[in-house]
Amino acid sequence: MSIPEKVLFTWSGGKDSAMALYELEMTEGYEIAALLTTITEDFDRISMHGVRTALLEQQAESLRLPLEKVYITSNASNEEYEAKMRDKLTHYQGQGVSSVVFGDVFLENVREYRESNLAKIGMKGIFPLWERNTVELAHTFVDLGFKAVVTCVDSDVLDRKFVGRVFDERFISELPDHIDPCGENGEFHSFVYDGPTFRERIPYRKGETVLRDSRFYYCDLIPVLSGQ
Repeated sequence: MSIPEKVLFTWSGGKDSAMALYELEMTEGYEIAALLTTITEDFDRISMHGVRTALLEQQAESLRLPLEKVYITSNASNEEYEAKMRDKLTHYQGQGVSSVVFGDVFLENVREYRESNLAKIGMKGIFPLWERNTVELAHTFVDLGFKAVVTCVDSDVLDRKFVGRVFDERFISELPDHIDPCGENGEFHSFVYDGPTFRERIPYRKGETVLRDSRFYYCDLIPVLSGQ
């Protein structure tokens, strides 16, 4: 019996991360050392997704996986991001981790950027969803029983009415034809609150929707404590 490869898993809290984790766990060839998430420290939220850190922590607890946070400033430069990420990666490299898992599907430039940075420190990338059909992937996510809410939309390409909605068959069917159903081009981001890999459903309530940078609509998700 072969020894599972120890890996770090980059976790955004969204549906592509959840699907990549599901696929990885199905192979049974990997041991996940930790979920690695970038947090914008000024807001204490998941970068780009705008989800509160408290909800991220509940995800990790429900998934029964350790959580490692990388804190960056708002409007962080590539240099800042890369330096802080390199520090975390080299720390885990010293613990026997040689690979990092990503949920990217088809953006070649993004994959090349990730692999180039990893190669500088002698690590490699793993992409469980690479070149999967995103229409099929979106429907599979729903069919498997995953539950997600859309937390951010890019108003340059998508109407405000899509933010704050559950990612389900109706949501997918109402997306304009030019929008990737997995939001792979950054059209929208999500937060997964339940699914086959979760031990417990993560309760939340919707807060206000705000426009930031005159472009991105964010729907605030507020943790719901037991008894509330």
